[in-house]
Amino acid sequence: MSRRGPHLLPIGSGQAVLDSLADVLAALDGSGPPIAPYAAGSPPPDLPDLPLPEDVAFVVSTSGSTGLPKRVLLTPDNLLASAGAAHEVIGGPGAWMLTVPAHHIAGLQVIVRAALGTGEPTCLDLTAGFTPQAFVAGALAMPATAYPTFVSLVPTQLGRLLADPEAADVLAGFDAVLVGGGATSLDVGEQARDRGVRMIRTFGTTETSGGCVYDGLPLPVSEVYVDNDRHVVLGGATIACGYLGPRGVLEDGFSTDADGVRWFRTEDLGRLDESGRLVVTGRADDLINTGGVKVAPGPVEDALVRYLPGVRDAVVVAVPDPEWGQAVAAAVVLTPRATRPPTVDDARAALRGIVPDAALPRHLHVVDSIPLIGPGKPDRVALSATFSEDGRSAG
Repeated sequence: MSRRGPHLLPIGSGQAVLDSLADVLAALDGSGPPIAPYAAGSPPPDLPDLPLPEDVAFVVSTSGSTGLPKRVLLTPDNLLASAGAAHEVIGGPGAWMLTVPAHHIAGLQVIVRAALGTGEPTCLDLTAGFTPQAFVAGALAMPATAYPTFVSLVPTQLGRLLADPEAADVLAGFDAVLVGGGATSLDVGEQARDRGVRMIRTFGTTETSGGCVYDGLPLPVSEVYVDNDRHVVLGGATIACGYLGPRGVLEDGFSTDADGVRWFRTEDLGRLDESGRLVVTGRADDLINTGGVKVAPGPVEDALVRYLPGVRDAVVVAVPDPEWGQAVAAAVVLTPRATRPPTVDDARAALRGIVPDAALPRHLHVVDSIPLIGPGKPDRVALSATFSEDGRSAG
């Protein structure tokens, strides 16, 4: 059985999200057509006019951080299994604050979780961007409730809130703060703990209905292993049906085992530590091959924030190099208290002995902010383009 669709659903920001709530919930309970959410004011996704599998209710686009967005086919059971398992882990259901775009999987899941709790989320207007002041105002406007309170953030948002004393105090008042959509640096994690924030690191993809690994452990409905190529493989009740392709359903990266368990092989690399917790070490498509040595950006980014004075945020990318093939390049954002911009020589001196020599940056740019794509992911392609030939230097 199949049905035509989906219905293209533009979703706005702030209170405008609630205008789309009935359509989302109708798709969730089967009383309405399947939907393909997208950001109001942007071009709608170009979807083929093809029938959908009978149980598909949502066609959710990925952020396109590694190329063209993919159209992920999700069922109500996928989203409800994810939401129910999340509540089991964090102590919900509860009252939710929506601070991420509602057309992405993270925002869509906040809507679903809220529907299982207080009914609708408190929606932060992101039209003018995310600010600590707007977050504080939104949090204080949440209706009084006996339910626990939750919020889902991306790492960039978390960093901004922790840098603002009032916002950090308000954030600590939430019963749980889910942080996903990208890597959270060790430094930011320590700041959150010191401020009394109950931060839970989440890991997952649109293909897994959002985060399905919390603080390194799979949700009760999920499974995780690392294959021989160090790729993280996720399985369980939250795994999508596949992708909507130009001629039908695509199964790229998906599989179903003999027991009927669905699996998705991610492009993320990782390992299981001694306690069985997942440690994500980077993405296969982000690895930098410099002189035949493969460098993962994540550990270098963490080291720059922790050990290079004056650095608040860092993203490491590959740039072409005539001698090494690719070279390690770092874009850094400074703290307000930074006395001077660091040089690449400063960075190499600060990180020597902490990361392998091949991972020491050969180029460094100070930027006002990190360009983002999707829900909080750094736009590495845009950052690579900022390293012009005459702006490069190495120590």
